[in-house]
Amino acid sequence: MPSTHLPGLAVIGGGPAGLMAAETARASGVEVDLFDAKGSVGRKVLIAGKGGLNLTHSEAFGQFCRRFGERSGEVTRWLQAFGPEQLREWAAGLGVDTFVGSSGRVFPTDLKAAPLLRGWVRRLRDQGVRFHVQHRWLGLDETGAHRFQTPEGERRFQAGATVLAMGGGSWPQLGSDGAWTLPLAEAGVDIAPLQPANCGFDVGWSEHFSGRFAGAPIKPLRLALAGKGPPHWRQGECVATATGLEGSLVYALSAQLRESIARDGEAVLLADLVPGRDTKRLATDLARPRGGRSLSEHLRRQAGISGVKAGLLREVLPADVLNGDPAALAAAIKALPLRLRAARPLAEAISTAGGVRLEALDEGLMLRDRPGLFAAGEMLDWEAPTGGYLLTACFASGRLAGKAAADWLLR
Repeated sequence: MPSTHLPGLAVIGGGPAGLMAAETARASGVEVDLFDAKGSVGRKVLIAGKGGLNLTHSEAFGQFCRRFGERSGEVTRWLQAFGPEQLREWAAGLGVDTFVGSSGRVFPTDLKAAPLLRGWVRRLRDQGVRFHVQHRWLGLDETGAHRFQTPEGERRFQAGATVLAMGGGSWPQLGSDGAWTLPLAEAGVDIAPLQPANCGFDVGWSEHFSGRFAGAPIKPLRLALAGKGPPHWRQGECVATATGLEGSLVYALSAQLRESIARDGEAVLLADLVPGRDTKRLATDLARPRGGRSLSEHLRRQAGISGVKAGLLREVLPADVLNGDPAALAAAIKALPLRLRAARPLAEAISTAGGVRLEALDEGLMLRDRPGLFAAGEMLDWEAPTGGYLLTACFASGRLAGKAAADWLLR
């Protein structure tokens, strides 16, 4: 099958990383053709907009960079060129002002994604970026041309350089289904297996607990991963699901929880159900005479525990602890062990860990063994918690890859 030759750069994937790569390369004077599997671009941006479009975070740059865990060193380099402040300036250039919320997260003032996306796509078209939608990438042929499935059948395109930005595997309904891993692996690209990140975990509740409390928020709460040394507590909230736990406080620990499950077959989360009271005071309160009150009423009055928190105690603790020594019960309430068995499936996760290993890429995110082939965004092997970190690094990696690809073409 003959290939259509493109005059410059092909960008495959119309999410934040791909769109930013296209914009950056076009600003360098390179012709850009952008391909997306769906009928329109930026669908994950629109989904993020349902939560107000948390673009980035306002915390100090050093702390921001530490959010990327073991990949902090590499991601920091991306962010030094295009970090949180630059992202806010870029949004302002599209006529979208931003504000810092009470949590430090940064949002558009109208809390909407559609105006930003519409303005961005319009500007890209005006700048000369050519869009090809309903083009699903199938892989590379023997000549290095890109194969696409389209409504008219298979088509092939040969580009001078390419930026791959096809996302992870956590939103298959929006096009990020991870199907690119097999053809790239067959082409010799080093890929870490895709895993769920920012995801829920299965506990294996009883039918009674699940039926009564699924969907109930658990707050306020502190969680810590059990292990060697003193617990490292994080405060926030999470939600009881039909099978386990999810929510921001769980998502922040997802990488550690996955590692513990892979190593030990389970991960033990310690839950402090009354973070505003120390163990000694709680034990004193619980030791007060119950009189004729039930245990549930005693817990409500003396510890402020009711609803799903009381349900957790009954789910986890044996009767002799619940009805026994107040000091032992207080200690359990302050560090209730919740045993997590497995992460929820990748398709349910907010984001993805794994992907093209960063060791396979040079400083411009070009594959060392495939000159002219770059990769960016969530299809790379890094992860970040929710809070604007993931989106910011996707933008930054797209900008880096787009600039490096343009320089490579123009050298």
